[in-house]
Amino acid sequence: MTCPGTGEIRTEEVPDPGPGEVMVRTLHTGVSRGTETLVFQGRVPESQWAAMRAPFQAGDFPGPVKYGYLNVGVVEAGVPELIGRTVFCLYPHQTRYVVPADAVTVIPDGVPAARAVLAGTVETAVNAVWDAAPQIGDRITVIGGGMVGASVAAVLAGLPATDVELVDIDPTRGDLAASLGIRFAVPEDARGDRDLVIHASATEAGLHRGLELLRAEGTLVELSWFGDRQITVPLGENFHSRRLTIRSSQVGGISPTRHRTYADRFQVALELLEDARFDALITGHSDFDDLPGVLPRLADGTLQALCHVIHHPI
Repeated sequence: MTCPGTGEIRTEEVPDPGPGEVMVRTLHTGVSRGTETLVFQGRVPESQWAAMRAPFQAGDFPGPVKYGYLNVGVVEAGVPELIGRTVFCLYPHQTRYVVPADAVTVIPDGVPAARAVLAGTVETAVNAVWDAAPQIGDRITVIGGGMVGASVAAVLAGLPATDVELVDIDPTRGDLAASLGIRFAVPEDARGDRDLVIHASATEAGLHRGLELLRAEGTLVELSWFGDRQITVPLGENFHSRRLTIRSSQVGGISPTRHRTYADRFQVALELLEDARFDALITGHSDFDDLPGVLPRLADGTLQALCHVIHHPI
């Protein structure tokens, strides 16, 4: 991104890998529509510039900046035992790059390379489910059928005897819910008396509706990131009398009660991606050369997508 709303492909010289490093040829990258379009539009608040830096980001907010973190490729050189392996890395959209070997994770044989670009988002979903701590048999609503919300719904769909409902203003998300094996509703038809609500719509209306759907002493997990927008939270009326809880969840931290490392969490995400139903989250494909034109369309909504996969030249 050269400036807010504008991007271009630039040539970059990639060095040979040194000791403990690998060179990766990118196969696919994924555009995380929520976060990356906020970055593309220059809407990262200055207070969050440090927190929002991608691991291998080049440049600074608001721009010019090279951003992205869903990259799957093949190791071509470097650490011998990794050569030829398909790996995931939190690297931006770049055809080849060199990183420390410990920055890549080998993709299991049971996960297709294109599906593996979802690993970073499914990791976010795993963290959200850990924070929500659902119980078997819970009534759970996920509000927001975007990439993150759909990933959470897909993870929760695997819990035994659990009633999971996906809620979105777009009725076509019903097809997505059906492919995941869960129910769907538009906000006005959503079921109430819910034990848990996970909010991922990044809208004030979605947050308000989520609190309305909770049973007494229910919990809403806020997974949305609102960027530079100020929103209101309805803490009046019966919020206190119903003893509701609002809990934040963000992939940058793991609750100490989990006793798991970031590597442990990522391995859980990769294991989940062996399930083919996650393919429903990939809703668009483009070639790398088209990326500067794809991002504006994703940002303004003319190109609808959950995860849009970018295919890199062979």
